[in-house]
Amino acid sequence: MSTTSANDLRKGMAINHNGDVAVVLEMTHRTPGNLTAFVLASVRSIRSGKTSHLRFGSNEKVEIIPLFTKKMEYSYLDGQDYVFSDPETYETVTVTADIVGSSKDYMVENGEVTMTFVEDRAVSLDIPASVVLEVTEAPEGIKGDSANNVQKSIILETGITIQAPLFIKTGERIKVDTRTGKYMERA
Repeated sequence: MSTTSANDLRKGMAINHNGDVAVVLEMTHRTPGNLTAFVLASVRSIRSGKTSHLRFGSNEKVEIIPLFTKKMEYSYLDGQDYVFSDPETYETVTVTADIVGSSKDYMVENGEVTMTFVEDRAVSLDIPASVVLEVTEAPEGIKGDSANNVQKSIILETGITIQAPLFIKTGERIKVDTRTGKYMERA
């Protein structure tokens, strides 16, 4: 295990905190007036799943735990949990809904994700910047409604509702930006 100063902490790093592995969710560096600088970090415990807020002196040493990432494929929903498989070894990993978060709106069967592990336990999930999804429900555009950039609400195969141009029809496949949830183009 290596150590670093609290100033060098970054979002996504894993640290040893009171004998438990915790992942840094957010980190802020503060230098108040004439006081010494400090670091505020929001971390999630791997063992309990609880989030806590920590304060470190800016030069305080923190033990870093190694992380590794792996490409995985989304397989299916098992109750409240999500099951992913390794495309090379076909081993499965079950992940809770709080780790998946809002990514669920863009995950389709066999869709690729990047999963981060600490000590063989999944701690975070990243989806591609854009995905191609099928439109399951799109109301017809109204004739004569052709002003520039007129949008309508459509529902995609994952159940998410987004805004798209009037010409998009049910059954079409479109590209969606997963960071903003906005329509990009037809696929």
